Amino acid sequence: MPIQQEEIDAMKKLGSATIHEAQGQTGALDSCIRPVDPSQRLCGPALTVDCRPDDNLAIHYALTKAKPGDVLVVDAKGFTEAGPWGDLLTLAAQRLGIVGLVINGAVRDADSIIEMGFPTFARGLSIKGTNKCQPGKVNVPVMIGNVLINPGDIIVGDRDGLVVVEQHRVEEVIQLSHAREDKEEGIRRGIESGVSTVQLLGLAPTLERLGMK
Repeated sequence: MPIQQEEIDAMKKLGSATIHEAQGQTGALDSCIRPVDPSQRLCGPALTVDCRPDDNLAIHYALTKAKPGDVLVVDAKGFTEAGPWGDLLTLAAQRLGIVGLVINGAVRDADSIIEMGFPTFARGLSIKGTNKCQPGKVNVPVMIGNVLINPGDIIVGDRDGLVVVEQHRVEEVIQLSHAREDKEEGIRRGIESGVSTVQLLGLAPTLERLGMK
């Protein structure tokens, strides 16, 4: 069953940290891949790109395969001494309805990207340009931050970081995330009423076992 827009909206509101915890502390991408504008969030199915370092031909090709709502997920092999993405590709992506970029590499034109309001997560910034002559692959599994991302998996990103949700687990993860939020709200109420976190989280036996009385 195709993923519904309501499910995308729900995960975007939940946030990356909640989803990561709810699905068993899995799916977190490398924490060095950070938002260019921390106020921006993204959520959508991954359009994956496997490209060579210092070359963005595969990215240009990927845009011809994009659908509205996609998140472009680019494995540029962690190379940060060139920026294969900038303001022109941002404009092209926005016109196609792409909702964000995750790149295991660098971008440039950061001020313009922020002004354009395009959620962009990158390993770094670089003013250096790239070539357009090396082959690459689109809609294939990629590894970013030791996490496997398949085409169509859901990427959620915010100020805290990025997490991937396998597409067949979306409904389950939303339910688990809401349950976690409910649990944390109960803990929050307990803290406000003066109960210690040791009591609320049941940490006394662990502290006793470690001699931390």
